[in-house]
Amino acid sequence: MSNTTIEQSDLQVSKLAQHIIGSEIIKLAGEVNEKIKQGEHIFNLTIGDFNPKVFPIPAELKAAIVAEYENDQTNYPAADGMLELRNSVSRLLKERGDLDYKPDEIVITGGARPAIYTIFKALVDEGDTVVFPVPSWNNNHYTYLNNAKPVLIQTSPENNFMPTAAEIAPYMEEANLLALCSPLNPTGTVFQKSDLEAICDLVLAENANRKISGKKPLYVMYDQIYWPLTFGTTEHYNPVSLRPEMRNYTLFVDGISKSLAATGVRVGWTMGPKVITDKIKSILTHVGAWAPKAEQLATATYLNDLGQYDNFLNAIKTQINDRLVGFYEGFQALKAEGYSVDAIAPEAAIYLTVQFTLHGKTTAEGNVLVTTSDVTKYILDEAKVAIVPFSAFGASADSSWYRLSVGTCKLEDVQGVISNLRGALSKLS
Repeated sequence: MSNTTIEQSDLQVSKLAQHIIGSEIIKLAGEVNEKIKQGEHIFNLTIGDFNPKVFPIPAELKAAIVAEYENDQTNYPAADGMLELRNSVSRLLKERGDLDYKPDEIVITGGARPAIYTIFKALVDEGDTVVFPVPSWNNNHYTYLNNAKPVLIQTSPENNFMPTAAEIAPYMEEANLLALCSPLNPTGTVFQKSDLEAICDLVLAENANRKISGKKPLYVMYDQIYWPLTFGTTEHYNPVSLRPEMRNYTLFVDGISKSLAATGVRVGWTMGPKVITDKIKSILTHVGAWAPKAEQLATATYLNDLGQYDNFLNAIKTQINDRLVGFYEGFQALKAEGYSVDAIAPEAAIYLTVQFTLHGKTTAEGNVLVTTSDVTKYILDEAKVAIVPFSAFGASADSSWYRLSVGTCKLEDVQGVISNLRGALSKLS
């Protein structure tokens, strides 16, 4: 038998795989990590994650996870999640989230991503239209994975980059899924009550018309993974609490990934009409994207004591807010000094929306910053600060706005970042 050499260029994949785009944020983080490996001191504010040495998960949750592994809870979990956890989540939602969902309306997933993926698979057919605001996290990729048509709504800083009913209204008739997120990744801002109410009223009016015509309903995917992390007087609102009729049309994305700094523990959930969550459960049986059984049982144990949950939240919210406020005040100081930067006051999540209006500026070496990529690279190379442009979240390529994530930084890093930025900005003309 002769050996046959196959060139990599001869291998073929599906059309979907051929044209898929990887995470722009992870790509940028890879470039940053390479600089760090080369010995550069970089303030890496890119990834929406936590440094567990700075923000560890609750000690009680960690102990409970270890205990469940020691108790040999390592086989398959229930397809829709362990009943113990679904009971705990149901109570959490009712007592802290103003939502009443029974355990059989809740499906546990391996973090928020499988919840989003299966919601899309359960509701969106090939060729359907998915409407979502930008900047927002990964809606474009999930739409692509379903061979659906994306409709992007460009939001504005005047409304803290949250979409309005007026902006959404023109697309109601063609939409099959409306993907919303609050608190919003990447901005750290939230829906105002009146704005979300107006959007709900649009959806309800559209579905009243569709009920007459027999057309498939318009559903809303509401990603509220950051809802416990609100600061100051900021309040979190959801469609079902504001308009109970939205219960028939809303699928939630939720979990402990952000509220408990537990991104790697991989415990999330979705809740909605049982007829839909049953189908989501069926899809998951083939995908297998379940949270591990030990983590599920441990999370159930932890959430059974909402007092310790509240104590942890109060502590982590204070730490996160201290960083966000520190960065916000630092950017406002730079702005007052005449530098072309700005920031939107923090409201929630682990993100600050910041602006660098540096297009057209010239570096000390005589190079002109023409594109957003030029600006991003200058901030990284000269200030040693890594942040993510809104263009990575679907905003226009020339947007001057960025996401700054605080989950991996120490409080003392704030002044270092602002000082480095001041030095870099002072070299531009």
